Amino acid sequence: MRTALRIFVVALLVSLSGSAGVRAGSQQQPRWRARVDLKVASLLARSARNERARVIVRVRGDASERIRRALRAHGDSVRSEHASLGALSLDLHADDLAALAADSGVLSISSDAVVQSNLLGLVGGLFRTVGGLLGVVGQVLNPDFTESTSAPIRPNVLRATLGLGTQWTGNGVGVAVIDSGVEASSEFGSRLTASYDFTRGGVLTASGDAYGHGTHVAGTIAQSGNRSSSPSNWQGVAPKARIISLKVLDEHGAGLTSDVIRAIDFAVDNRAQLGIHVINLSLGHPILEPAGVDPLVQAVERASRAGITVVCAAGNYGKNPETGLPGYAGVASPGNAPSAITVGSTETQATVKRSDDRIATYSSRGPTWFDAMAKPDIVAPGHGIVAAAPRGSTIYQNYPQVRDGNDADYMTLSGTSMAAAVATGVVAQMIEANRATNGPGAPALTPNAVKAILQYTALEIKNDLGVEYDPLTKGAGSLNGIGSISYARALDTTSPAGSPWLIPSLTPSPWTTIGGEQWSWSQAVVWGSAVVWGSTIDVNQHAWASAVVWGSAVVWGSAVVWGSAVVWGSNVVWDDTTWANAVVWGSDSIGVTNGSAVVWGSTEGLNNQNVAWGSTSQGP
Repeated sequence: MRTALRIFVVALLVSLSGSAGVRAGSQQQPRWRARVDLKVASLLARSARNERARVIVRVRGDASERIRRALRAHGDSVRSEHASLGALSLDLHADDLAALAADSGVLSISSDAVVQSNLLGLVGGLFRTVGGLLGVVGQVLNPDFTESTSAPIRPNVLRATLGLGTQWTGNGVGVAVIDSGVEASSEFGSRLTASYDFTRGGVLTASGDAYGHGTHVAGTIAQSGNRSSSPSNWQGVAPKARIISLKVLDEHGAGLTSDVIRAIDFAVDNRAQLGIHVINLSLGHPILEPAGVDPLVQAVERASRAGITVVCAAGNYGKNPETGLPGYAGVASPGNAPSAITVGSTETQATVKRSDDRIATYSSRGPTWFDAMAKPDIVAPGHGIVAAAPRGSTIYQNYPQVRDGNDADYMTLSGTSMAAAVATGVVAQMIEANRATNGPGAPALTPNAVKAILQYTALEIKNDLGVEYDPLTKGAGSLNGIGSISYARALDTTSPAGSPWLIPSLTPSPWTTIGGEQWSWSQAVVWGSAVVWGSTIDVNQHAWASAVVWGSAVVWGSAVVWGSAVVWGSNVVWDDTTWANAVVWGSDSIGVTNGSAVVWGSTEGLNNQNVAWGSTSQGP
């Protein structure tokens, strides 16, 4: 099966690279090419002069001081250090990049890319200008789709469509919301336990949210509903979870990758002191390099290894705004982090029943760029989500149409940002339920085990024709809140690896009834590029350990080794439109489940018309 998968993937690479790939392959690659991401490669290829560049540079420890001295001599500045990555965030002259890339002490150079919230576009056009970010003005992908606007999904309906009751509330679970900040209010009260601002160096600060996105995300996860006239109907998914606000986005919803990395590292280093169990990342930037060297992805992987479950938005690049065609390979970073729980968005039609749910057309599909991993991991309600709103924020003030008609303290937003927040609330309840079974001294539920449960208990979701969505659109399926919580509750985390760990008296049946409809669970785990069927998670597998990178080659019970990695698209020169144009639009040959693997790469249906490289395919 692995051989067949490689053949399929190689066929896709040939199809994608075309004649331009042959031309690029016939030229000698510059020495720096393997060390830099696409954006930096573009600067080097055109010998950029008289420009400043923000980059993240990984250096060998023995070369760190020498490189610092050279940077100071050239008038370049170190913005921040990332000890966990052995990296420096630099603001330097673009014409110093070549010397830095050629330095034997440099391991890699990555763009300190602009990140933005994964919020469905509120302004017209494919691109918008982002200002107010430390003087940086750049173009950031921000699709504006004229979606069918279904009615807003009120918090009580959201909870009901997830099958949630009142037993579990996320009590005692800490969620770090890395976003635009969280406004303090009675929605969170004393459960907003700390606020730090990484746009100003990570200082402890008063709570606030000039943009509005972070408060909405936190509200979706954990609002109490206390600002409404009927609090029980306006509660978030996990209304007793604690929120730790780590601000990285400005009043325009934009920030820098380096600040996000610092926030993640801070959460890891202070997880015990602040009681952080989950990180929500409803933000991202286009993928510029393989996951193994992407500094933002590596920060996420470090958090996962430390035992923090990281939930990421998949991105909103699932539909070509000009043609309306679906787009594959549009997952954003850090949604390409193997161990993250990457979440796509569904539309619930504002009903409790699940049979009318559809995946939002803007929701990003896999495979991930460069590594060809199957993402997203699951999909969850993300369209028309009603949650807390800071009245003085940019979103609330500039877009009055998002204000809730029944209560002005809430607003309706859509996007994979919201879907990630919904999944984060369920994860908080899973952790709470498992603790209730095992007690505070038992081993915690690992991030890999949380992801496996979410996938195993996921429900099928079909399109308007009654056809189930493909695995690169839906992941393992649609979020089953009560099913995943019930399964997490039944796990005995003290069981040794290789032994069954389900408690018989608590083990739920593999189906869930929601809105009067009964749904069977997927009972499958998408492990990298493979689908593992059956009773996989009934046993405490080595794969669930925090030290294991999701999708890596591990030995499952019967000595079958799964997982492989493929590099693709490395000859593309980056400009501001490259990543969007390189998404595979409208292909009917991607996302097939073939036996035990997710297959992408049959060349049927792929041609120059639906693989839009434009003028960016000439390699350096």
